[in-house]
Amino acid sequence: MKDVDGNHPIRPRATPVLQEFAGEGLRTLALAYKDLDEDYFHQWKRRHHEASTALEDREGRLDQLYEEVEKDLLLLGATAIEDKLQDGVPQTIEQLSKADIKIWVLTGDKQETAENIGYSCNLLQEEMNEIFTVSGNSPDAVREELRNARNAMKPDAVDSVFPSERSLVKGPKVLMDEEVNGEHGLVINGHSLAYALEHGMELEFLRTACMCKAVICCRVTPLQKAQVVELVKKYKRAVTLAIGDGANDVSMIKAAHIGVGISGQEGMQAVLSSDYSFAQFRFLQRLLLVHGRWSYLRMCKFLRYFFYKNFTFTFVHFWYGFFCGFSAQTVYDEWFITLYNLMYTALPVLGMGLFDQDVNDAWSFQHPRLYVPGQLNLYFSKRAFFKCALHSCYSSLVLFFIPYAAVQDTVRDDGRDVADYQSFALLTQTCLLFAVCIQLGLEMSYWTAVNTIFVLGSLTVYFAVTFTMYSNGMFLVLPSAFPFIGTGRNSLNQPNIWLTILLTSTLCVLPVVTYRFLLIQLCPTINDKVMFKVRQTKASPPPPTRRARIRRTSSRRSGYAFSHAQGYGDLVTSGWFLRRPAAPRPLGPAHAGRATTGFSPMGRSAGYSPTGRPQNAKAPGVEVTSLQMYRTISDAAL
Repeated sequence: MKDVDGNHPIRPRATPVLQEFAGEGLRTLALAYKDLDEDYFHQWKRRHHEASTALEDREGRLDQLYEEVEKDLLLLGATAIEDKLQDGVPQTIEQLSKADIKIWVLTGDKQETAENIGYSCNLLQEEMNEIFTVSGNSPDAVREELRNARNAMKPDAVDSVFPSERSLVKGPKVLMDEEVNGEHGLVINGHSLAYALEHGMELEFLRTACMCKAVICCRVTPLQKAQVVELVKKYKRAVTLAIGDGANDVSMIKAAHIGVGISGQEGMQAVLSSDYSFAQFRFLQRLLLVHGRWSYLRMCKFLRYFFYKNFTFTFVHFWYGFFCGFSAQTVYDEWFITLYNLMYTALPVLGMGLFDQDVNDAWSFQHPRLYVPGQLNLYFSKRAFFKCALHSCYSSLVLFFIPYAAVQDTVRDDGRDVADYQSFALLTQTCLLFAVCIQLGLEMSYWTAVNTIFVLGSLTVYFAVTFTMYSNGMFLVLPSAFPFIGTGRNSLNQPNIWLTILLTSTLCVLPVVTYRFLLIQLCPTINDKVMFKVRQTKASPPPPTRRARIRRTSSRRSGYAFSHAQGYGDLVTSGWFLRRPAAPRPLGPAHAGRATTGFSPMGRSAGYSPTGRPQNAKAPGVEVTSLQMYRTISDAAL
């Protein structure tokens, strides 16, 4: 790039000006031009068309043509555009950082502009121990800078990315997190990032970057943005989210697990390629800390409850097989097996999956650390699945053997026997439905009218369907399809049957209640602490509001604080407020010459002589006629 006028070069002046603009966070742009011959342009246009329609090495041929024409340009000048941050960006970055979300900025801005934006949005902070800058122009220089930064953060760090014991694990390797002392930041340029993303150095870059609290990659291309996202997905096994507002962010948005587009002046390309879209960056904290956390919590509860109710339902058949000789006879009624997941337990778990929440959105914003248990897979994991299966096995034992012992050799009040297969099947399936409904109630943290209707409605529908299908009319219509004639009214009218249902349901949920009580008392989680604080806030009444008293005085406001008359100017400027007493007390001879005291609303006092003249007044020669906000003081002697 050359100067337009050789006698007055502007390139030496433009470079520091551009750096100054970039340091202030402005978007800089250098303007240049070049005169092209018409024959050369038509020839270049033809080659450009051939390269753009080529099937092999299209990008390389186009880059070569662009480099050919973008030479020997004449510099015209430089411009700077102010691109302000949206409202709430620093607060959003701070909230996401408190939620232990790693934030990387991939931008095409210059290094000075990117660093200024990092400080303005609280991504980079002055309290950080050190901010490392990687700007090497060769692979060896970049590798050396990355290792120096890693050794500064962790002096005892080994050069090997994967320890020897991890290399024996089959399958793709996972880069483990490393703890460092203090907080650090990393800034890397685009040309250095190109070397850092090479096959032999990508793990060095990722390891060093993951040890930093904030990472800024400046002067990066759209392809490099996607490569950084793919690198994190491959070796960190982390869930990635990419957010952008321009066409150069489309590849990054598509590469991430979750793509978020911001609609604005940059166009709609990012919005059309994203999974979620909104107009302001600050809405990201509601998407993650509120709706994202609620959705993950509901899904985990849904899975745990779904496995529990179906495992319990199935394990009862396993215990029944030892008593029926494994003859494939079912322990439940055939209609109950058909309607169990279709009608009896479908709506309650659906209501929990749609409406449940541990705390509301306001408490979620106040405590961003509530997001951390989801990152650690504490809500649903292999361990949680094993505990769910163990609980189901225990519940199935209770649901089978307690009703079996209750109906064995049992007779009604009239002497008739109730120890038959149909009565046992009805009792077992009723206990099962009550147990899973109570377990669902323990899982839910937020009850609504819809959840209540779903749970109570499921039990109501169960008894309505049971008495209908076990009636004489249904048996007369289809005797083979409804063999449990009269079982409902003959069994459910016995007190011992209902006591068995109560005992069985209580024993099924008793271990869960005991475990949760001990867990909250001995080792409470962040959710338990916040929910306890919410209950305390609801239980304690709000403090009574004090009604402000308006103190009425006889003072009159004066529109003139000072004038050209003689008065008590020094007293006015000294800050003492004077107020004439309403009725001066008569003084006796013994008190002649002694001053009375009048109090102002500000808690200060001033002395008065019996004639109304302030004792601390100086000789005439001071300008004042009135005190603003108080009664005018005058003396005829003046």
